[in-house]
Amino acid sequence: MKKLALSVTLMDAVFPKKGLLRDAALIVGFSCLTALLAQISFWIGPVPITGQTLAVLLAGALLGSCRGALSQLSYLAIGATAIPYWFALGGPPGIARLLGPTGGYLIGFVAAAFVVGWLAERGWDRRLWTAVLAMVIGNITIYIFGLPWLAQFVPGEKLLKAGLYPFIPGDLFKIALAASVLPSGWLLLKRFKFKRQD
Repeated sequence: MKKLALSVTLMDAVFPKKGLLRDAALIVGFSCLTALLAQISFWIGPVPITGQTLAVLLAGALLGSCRGALSQLSYLAIGATAIPYWFALGGPPGIARLLGPTGGYLIGFVAAAFVVGWLAERGWDRRLWTAVLAMVIGNITIYIFGLPWLAQFVPGEKLLKAGLYPFIPGDLFKIALAASVLPSGWLLLKRFKFKRQD
């Protein structure tokens, strides 16, 4: 059986043949997944509740730091062209979305995917509790970028109510979902083809 180094991500294990075409396909694929989950959106104020962060966390964990970040950078670049049905429905199109209240969160997607990917490359995606912790850190990274930017549009006393508190239940659900996929994926690979390295 093939022994995997900790720097190998789950997608590297599933698609072991290296190459520019494989990496480009994975990057574009996760950009499209982010856009698809963006369509699950509920506007509750200046920032919507969406499925995007699930795609962001999975992009980092499954692709690793660089490709995960590139998938989200590609997502933003494509969205900046004002292509329809790319960003969450209901907001301004194109570059205006990046400059509006949600812009900091969107930029945070790139950083969060990188951070989660960096942790996954070090084996954090192979056990449930470390996968959960990696996802929590990634989610916090999004807020580190999103809340200060949102503060330009929302009075300080309403900032957390508008940009944090309503999102916590959904974030916990998405973190649990994303974190549970990863160890399960490694377990399946171990059972059918690969040997997991701890």
